[in-house]
Amino acid sequence: MEIKQLNLANLADMRPKIRQPEFDPRTLSPGIVHLGIGAFHRAHMAFHTQRAIAGDPANPGNGNWGIRGVSFRSAAVRDKLSPQDFLYTLSSRVNETEELEIIGTVRDIIFTGDDPAMCPALIADATTKIVSMTITEKGYCHDPATGRLEENHSGIATDLKNIDHPTTAIGAIVQGLRLRCDAKGGPLTLMSCDNLPSNGAVLERIVRRYTDLADPGLIGWIDDHVRFPKSMVDRIVPATTDQDRSHIEKALGLHDQSPVIAEAFSQWVIEDNFSAGRPAWETAGVEMVGEVEDYETMKLRLLNGPHSSCAYLGFLAGYETVSKLMANDIFPSFLRRMMDQEINPGLTVPDGVDIEAYKTSVLERFVNRALAHRTHQIAMDGSQKLPQRLLDSVRAALDKNLPLDCLALSVAAWMKYATGSDE
Repeated sequence: MEIKQLNLANLADMRPKIRQPEFDPRTLSPGIVHLGIGAFHRAHMAFHTQRAIAGDPANPGNGNWGIRGVSFRSAAVRDKLSPQDFLYTLSSRVNETEELEIIGTVRDIIFTGDDPAMCPALIADATTKIVSMTITEKGYCHDPATGRLEENHSGIATDLKNIDHPTTAIGAIVQGLRLRCDAKGGPLTLMSCDNLPSNGAVLERIVRRYTDLADPGLIGWIDDHVRFPKSMVDRIVPATTDQDRSHIEKALGLHDQSPVIAEAFSQWVIEDNFSAGRPAWETAGVEMVGEVEDYETMKLRLLNGPHSSCAYLGFLAGYETVSKLMANDIFPSFLRRMMDQEINPGLTVPDGVDIEAYKTSVLERFVNRALAHRTHQIAMDGSQKLPQRLLDSVRAALDKNLPLDCLALSVAAWMKYATGSDE
């Protein structure tokens, strides 16, 4: 018998005990445009937004936070989710425990390759209140060492010559702001959810510089109408495998073309600086704070830095996944030494954070046997990631005369990995 596809019409045929949205996705009005709608966004922001909508039923405005996704790289996610009414399964795993949940906050996805003008039009739409993004470090077209726009970047140079049809996320954002200003579309929040130090400030600096080059008269409107909150995101989301898809199909009793796998842990800290409203994320475990920087720095250096060490040293040593690497007693000791002696002493720990418990939890998360998080996947785009993940820790260690043998070995492993040969 042919198995039915996951979609709104077939939800009633799904096996019991699978968590479903506590609202009808068809009733959600789109208020968020998300650039870079990959697996991480679908396991993190879309998940927390679903919980926020369900957790604040007395607020009818929470029905205005449906998500319209934008893909710059390919139409694959759109083509897989469109027949499913943009529903998908989130599998949250820790060792032998798994929770399956159907996520219904994504209501549409566009692919910019079909028409570059579509993304700016969504940003300009008066119903859009937040433009969020997970476009990876290289999507900002910036110099990661300085946080400034790389003006000679080929994509930026192309967009500046043809600002009405941008190909980069930065070009699309500024063109969208220009159209929104012209249409009197109202205030807007631009929120980076990428692993960049002071990501909101970096985004603002890049957007302002691009605007200076493309349409300097727009700067005043941006100052008056646009906010750039900082945020810190944390959830490990490995690539979904055919084995994962087969397992989830058996569990649902429905075919899901694009499920997402994640660890059970999820953290999101956001600077509460929004110009046009936001979902009640605080009802979904999100920390809304005044200052994000110390949380962000702690996470980048104590989680992402050791994760990159796992990627490069692990790959060179022949380990396919982080959990297999962590089964070697030597490596957890190496990471703990790096955290305790070389990274932690160079940090400002946020008030109320038990830093010893935090470091222990990081190592426990790396051990998670349910996540086949491949070292090769984590190692991608190292030249964009290392400045904030490892080199900032190196600078702090040099400033404070701390040891840095483990950090240096990790950077050396990246250099060796970049040559294309292992050990």
